Amino acid sequence: MSQETEHVQCLIIGSGPAGYTAAIYAARADLKPVMYTGMEPGGQLTQTTEVDNFPGYPNGITGPEMMEDFRKQAERFGTDVRFGYVSSVDFSSLPHKVVVDEIKTITADTVIISTGATAKWLGLPSEQKYNGFGVSACAVCDGFFFKGQDVAIVGAGDTAAEEATYLAKLCKKVYMLVRRDEFRASKAMVHRVLNTPNIEVVYNTETKEILGNGKNVTAVRVLNNQTGEESDIPVEGFFVAIGHKPNTDIFKGWLEMDETGYLKTIPGTSKTTIEGVFASGDVQDHYYRQAITAAGSGCMAALDAERYLAAKGDEVRVLS
Repeated sequence: MSQETEHVQCLIIGSGPAGYTAAIYAARADLKPVMYTGMEPGGQLTQTTEVDNFPGYPNGITGPEMMEDFRKQAERFGTDVRFGYVSSVDFSSLPHKVVVDEIKTITADTVIISTGATAKWLGLPSEQKYNGFGVSACAVCDGFFFKGQDVAIVGAGDTAAEEATYLAKLCKKVYMLVRRDEFRASKAMVHRVLNTPNIEVVYNTETKEILGNGKNVTAVRVLNNQTGEESDIPVEGFFVAIGHKPNTDIFKGWLEMDETGYLKTIPGTSKTTIEGVFASGDVQDHYYRQAITAAGSGCMAALDAERYLAAKGDEVRVLS
């Protein structure tokens, strides 16, 4: 049973670009936002070494430094940033109830969900060892660093096919490692891959190990699951494109989701189907998944929350 209760106007769950941008806008609108960062303050970007595609950083910046800048800006306007995770929610009545760290209950007039999504990994120790040093789960984010080099990408769905063709524009050679003897991608995407001359599709192939020199990736060791033969493919970059898992488990049964668990919002807004609950960033976007689009949707969520509260205030004044 929760021992402590607190009421807030605006509660933000999650602390990546979406959450921090929502916090900046909400704080400037005097909503006095309280943010719970989750167990990974800054979200996925804290796993990224260089960020070169976010406007305003002409010389680039590391992901952790960028998130630190976002946090300081949110705090400058009065956001109460707290380390902690939301363990359960109850959206059955207003104000909404949220339990933090299993012990504290927050009641909130508005809730902005920015819990993001987590890239699925193969689960190899070498994958984590070289994450940010040749290993990436985002071709659009990191492909530029491998211009003119040889890279490998693992995956067989539409995302993998799309990222492989994106990399092919930048890289000398792209090895696409497909576990079975066929793609899971749509026919149109398969056609695009097969008609890109510098993509070599390697079927019936599993990744055994990512090899490196201690600093960077130098090759990928693969297993042909038909012949049982192992071989090394020399590459300088290794991209994992086997999907993302949105961090939405605690919202199951409360909010509408698509078949993979991404939160559904009313098109053109950040509004969920529950009054006063908004979603922004990768938790509701499986298409763009960029820091800049997450930040933009965080701005939308704060503006939607502010307008929702203003409309509620007008309602209360009319009724009284």
